[in-house]
Parts: sequence; C-alpha cells; structure tokens
Amino acid sequence: MNVINRYIVWEIVKGSLIALLLLVTLFDLFTFSDELDDLGKGTYGLKQVIYYVLLTSPVVFYEVMPASALLGCLFVLGAMGNNRELIAMRAAGISTTGIVKAALMAGAFLVAVAVLVGESIAPISERAAQMIKVTTQNQHIALEAKYGIWLREDNSFINVRSINSDGSLGDIMRYDMDAAHHLTQVAHAVRASYLGNKQWRLEQIKQSQVSTEQVTSNTLNDQTWQSSIAPDLLKIAVVKSDNLSIMDLAKYVQFLKHNHQKSQSFELALWGRIVNPLVTFVMILVSVPFVITINRGSNVGARMMIGVVIGMGFNILDRITNHLGLIYDWSAPIVAFLPSVAVFIIALMALRRVQS
Repeated sequence: MNVINRYIVWEIVKGSLIALLLLVTLFDLFTFSDELDDLGKGTYGLKQVIYYVLLTSPVVFYEVMPASALLGCLFVLGAMGNNRELIAMRAAGISTTGIVKAALMAGAFLVAVAVLVGESIAPISERAAQMIKVTTQNQHIALEAKYGIWLREDNSFINVRSINSDGSLGDIMRYDMDAAHHLTQVAHAVRASYLGNKQWRLEQIKQSQVSTEQVTSNTLNDQTWQSSIAPDLLKIAVVKSDNLSIMDLAKYVQFLKHNHQKSQSFELALWGRIVNPLVTFVMILVSVPFVITINRGSNVGARMMIGVVIGMGFNILDRITNHLGLIYDWSAPIVAFLPSVAVFIIALMALRRVQS
C-alpha cells in the first residue's frame, strides 16, 4: 500500500468513525427520549434508563455502520475534491479505480470492526438491556436459565420451559409457598393460553397439595389462572434477532424448521446479517461517483443531503422488499440480497459513466 492509498484509507476511516459517533449519539438521544415515557414504572429510574441506552448502543453501532461509511466517504472525498487533492492524485497517475480500491480497503476495516461488535458484543448487551427494562418495570424476578424461564409472583415461583410462536406457554411448573416460605402446592400444566384481563387458561393440570402431614394430588382438564404476569413480561424470553449472533440465528432457524414452525422472519434476519457487510461496500461505491461529479466548492450541507437521500432511499427499498418477502413468502437470500445488488449495479453504472 503506497502513501496515497494509506492517506485515503486513513482519512475515510477517520471520517466514517466521526460520522458513526454522531449517528450513534443521535439514535441514543432518541432512545433516551422514548424511554423517559416509561420512567417511574416499577423501579425503572433514570439510572436504569441510562444503562438501557448504553447497552443498546452496540446494536445501533452495527446497524448504522453502512450509513456512516457513506457519509464518511462523501465528507472526506468531497473535501479532497474541494482542495483539488483528487485532481492532483489523478494527475499523479491514480485512476478512479485506484481511488475506489482505496475506499474499499477502508470499508474492509470498518466492516471488520462492525462484525466484531455485532457478533460478539451486541447480542449480549441487547439481552442485558431487555433484562434490565423488563425486570425493573415489573414486580417480578425473571431469570433466563438453562431449564427455561423462572418468574416470581408474590409467594409463587413459576418455571416456563417453552414459549410458542402464538404466545402460548408450554410445560409450566408453579410452586406456591406460605408466609414462612414452606412449600404448600406444586402444579404442572402442559399448556397455558392468555385470555386477557390478566387471566390464563391452564390445560392438562396435575396438582399436589403439600402439608406437614400428607401430600394429596388431583388432575384437572383446564383451569383459569389469575396472574399479573402478562405476555409482555415474557418477551424477555422470546427469541429476538437482535439478541442472536449469526451462528445462533442459523441454529434457531434450523430448530424452527425441525419443529415445523414459521421461520421466515428469522431467516430474513439471518441473511440480513450476512448481507450487512456487503451493504457497507455498496454505500462506499455509491458515494464515489457523486463526489467525483459534484461541483467543486460544494459545502458540507450539500454532501450531507446527498448522503441522507441515498441512505433513506436504500432503507426504504430494503424495508419494502422485506415486507413483500414476508407477505409472499419469497426466498430469504433473494429478499436480503436484492436491494444491495440493485444499488450495486446502479453504482457500477455510475462509475462507468465517470470513467468514460
């Protein structure tokens, strides 16, 4: 790598990281503002809000990396164009292709950082953020363990082994204690469905009453269970794509298919993660023709507007494609790659026009 390439790479990386810091800060401020509406629910105080915002930042970091690379390239290469540096580079024998290669090398570094954060830090921090939010806003203790989810309600301890895609629960154990923390009843239900108004319908129940003298048991076909534990509390246990790495998403998709459950949304999330690095490279490719053809002396605001329009246009196209894929059950790889490939072709055509 020669001196000019190192200069271009370093300047683009620096500009992209500054844009990344600004975008993450902006999104964190929006999140902080939204979370203030829930301030005071349970023990969800200002400290918990700050923890929640900080813990969700790695996911934001990963998601805004392509936009940051786009803005960084527009700012840096645009400034080089205004200062006639690009003209000097091309006079020195550096072609447009050489500038693009240097920009893509910077993109490779940014992608490596994004993947490192997105696959190792973001899933763990997102789970911790959701745990803080749910457990502090409810008067229950929720613990995600190897043998299901443990919940506490007053003097009852509930273990839920599975949460189905329709929101119902499976394989539920409930242990009731008295004021002296002695076990008084054990109940097991095969299934529980939420009826609304804080009521659950338990099915195929086996109950055992425990006392110092004897243990009696009985069975019931169904029973109504009055509980303040609503499905919203259990969302901490529901698998979310933000909480999973690529490997975990792949395993979960296989699990859903093996159990004949819908996996389309998680397949889209999986392929979206795979495509995300490609999006960063595509955004860099898109920025180069705009910078080279932009009028000399254009201010930062003009370049920012170009970046915002391109980023928003790509995001809208990506969302529309995802929704159509879910509605019409399209192949997840096609849905994930289609927007990026379409923009990539447009970028190559623009580069060819610039070079001609």
